[in-house]
Amino acid sequence: MKHTTAPFTLRCIESGVLYEPSEVRYRSDSGGLLEVVHNLEALDADTLRTLWDDRLKTLGGVNGSGVWRYRELIIPVEEKAAITMNEGSTSLYRSEQVSAFTTVERLTLKHEGQNPTGSFKDRGMVAGVTAARLLGQTSVACASTGNTSASLASYASAAGMRGLVFIPAGGIALGKLAQALAYGASVIQIDGNFDDAMRLVQEVCSERAVYLLNSINPFRIEGQKSIGFEILHELRWQVPDWIVVPGGNLGNSSAIFKGLAELLAIGVIDRMPRIAVCQAAGAAPLYAGYLERFAGPPRTVENPETLATAIKIGSPVSWPKCVKAIRESKGVVTSVTDQEIMRAKRAVDGAGIGAEPASCASVAGLKKLVDEGVIGRQDRVTCVLTGHVLKDTDAVLREHAPGGSIEGLPVCAPTLAGVQDAVERAIHGEDR
Repeated sequence: MKHTTAPFTLRCIESGVLYEPSEVRYRSDSGGLLEVVHNLEALDADTLRTLWDDRLKTLGGVNGSGVWRYRELIIPVEEKAAITMNEGSTSLYRSEQVSAFTTVERLTLKHEGQNPTGSFKDRGMVAGVTAARLLGQTSVACASTGNTSASLASYASAAGMRGLVFIPAGGIALGKLAQALAYGASVIQIDGNFDDAMRLVQEVCSERAVYLLNSINPFRIEGQKSIGFEILHELRWQVPDWIVVPGGNLGNSSAIFKGLAELLAIGVIDRMPRIAVCQAAGAAPLYAGYLERFAGPPRTVENPETLATAIKIGSPVSWPKCVKAIRESKGVVTSVTDQEIMRAKRAVDGAGIGAEPASCASVAGLKKLVDEGVIGRQDRVTCVLTGHVLKDTDAVLREHAPGGSIEGLPVCAPTLAGVQDAVERAIHGEDR
């Protein structure tokens, strides 16, 4: 791989066999998932902290990116070779309303919906598309329930590449589909679910000169690690007790754990936070495996169902990496109903923050784990909100508009009396 400034390699997480990063591959010869291995012994904690602090002062450009700021542990790429759209640098909120809802006082919310295309996927995609360019690729593809397709389409266009997205027909929020189309990707609808789309995109990429950019791609995981880096950086390297994330394809929990394990090995942090993964009850294969202590092969859900479309995945690609994250962080897995997700969404939206339903699975899961006594009310907790509230406007309308349509909202007469009546109803809460 050209234009990198430090050595790293790829390793099979099952066999330990090493592979050169200059070779296009997503799995080992034995079929195991690959991970990027950095030369951690060559890195110094104090030097990194100082360097990363200095880059925080940069506005725009590669050093201003919340991913490339930490490039020594992402892809050690030369500045001129990196794609960037100023991804990352998202807000870490504190909210009295959401703390009251979860009953956790020391709660922070990392809002990844503030990325360029409105979700955390941009962090992984900027690394994946940069890797594609370094490998001489001209076309990239993914299967997606929405956010990945929007992100791939945007970054592929920024890099001058052809983007192809495989989506389950009727299984994607229209706002996300609109993004993919607007950014110029070719959209291929599959008459099936996400898992069908995932299977087919892998087959296509193995036969054609198209670079696969789902989270099976090890460089995607490297970019997503920066969520954890940025959380810790914003907390001045004070480690929270828990990091809580939604669980779909499981790349996020895997990535955050990998990055924090590297920070721990270097000495940037002094302990590992516990990771909690929250799945929707209708799409919860990891939770089923967790209840069995992950005995046997990965569990699947044949026909996953949840209104949280971003995590409506029945056969998660990153299962082995996530299981490692749960085990080694002494983490937990839970599942929450769609009703619990929407109650959490009302709390997040009502705090003026806003997030799509899948994001709010982390808040719903936190509340459930606190109620069960797994997470303490005095624990320091960071919940990751993965996508912007406008990612799924249908969910907002279903929640707030009679009949789930804007036509169901009341219309007042175009007179002062009519407007005054509407204002009175609004003030007294009669319009809700």
